[in-house]
Amino acid sequence: MKKALITGITGQDGSYLAELLLEKGYEVCGIWRRKANVDYGNIAHLKDRLHLIYADMTDPASLIMAVQKAQPDEVYNLAAQSFVATSWDTPISTGDINAIGVTNILEAIRMVKPDARFYQASTSEMFGMVQETPQRETTPFSPRSPYGVAKLYGHWITRNYRESYGMFTCSGILFNHESERRGLEFVTRKITHSAARIKLGLQDRMELGNLSAQRDWGHSQDYVRAMWLMLQQEEPGDYVVATGETRTVRDFVTASFGCLGIEVEWQGEGVDEVGIDKATGKTLVKVDPAFFRPAEVDVLLGDSSKAHKILGWERQISFEQLVERMVKNDLALAEKE
Repeated sequence: MKKALITGITGQDGSYLAELLLEKGYEVCGIWRRKANVDYGNIAHLKDRLHLIYADMTDPASLIMAVQKAQPDEVYNLAAQSFVATSWDTPISTGDINAIGVTNILEAIRMVKPDARFYQASTSEMFGMVQETPQRETTPFSPRSPYGVAKLYGHWITRNYRESYGMFTCSGILFNHESERRGLEFVTRKITHSAARIKLGLQDRMELGNLSAQRDWGHSQDYVRAMWLMLQQEEPGDYVVATGETRTVRDFVTASFGCLGIEVEWQGEGVDEVGIDKATGKTLVKVDPAFFRPAEVDVLLGDSSKAHKILGWERQISFEQLVERMVKNDLALAEKE
């Protein structure tokens, strides 16, 4: 039986990855932080099948102890301050967790279990002000947020440990991936949650930032499978994981309301743009400049040719299915309010 250690196990990706590994017969350990109130988050349904270890990405000693306890064959580092907007408010702690935290876990592995295979959750936000479209493994990085900068450090230190110490370390440069388990602070979940509440009369409208921002959106369940595949190869490497399709925030809103039988008509432009219910004329969406980033990332579109060829990875959940799953989940939650 293989053993895996997952940091950030209570999050969206951590929970889907834990499910996948358990299905494959792994013994799964997860790192989580001690809180005043125990909160299993997305792994509440799995807690009796997991070994949970208290540790913190900013505390090297705790990570060494965690690796000693778990003795993992594979380590998946999914822990992060994962909200881009928050990284401008907390740039230091974002760097401590997303950058130095990666070095901390790599050092723990190097000291305790150097033969363990390591996965680092990198991000398309490292491309930032994109130098070419679509973005691939060879595209130069140009991050546009403290989050992207910190993640780039984590990406490069992972590669450095591979080249310096011969460790099996991989980075998955994952483009935007969402799910019904996504936190409410993320724009996609904000959209589906708000749309469901508007449908039921619990909310009047939603307010969003840059409606024209374009992203390459997939489902987390597909993307964690790519993580696992990376650590099953003969040689370590870095891979872009994406759908190869781009849509705007506006498109995501239109699709979400469409799942609820509401047709949105867009009027105006820029900060004056609004989304109107075509049937009733009611304003459903307004733009609030407060939600714009200090430095915008306009377009992210990934080329997963390497992942397709070497890993044999293909997505299974379409954009339309992703949105429908999220909307149905949020509608069920709103009906309970």
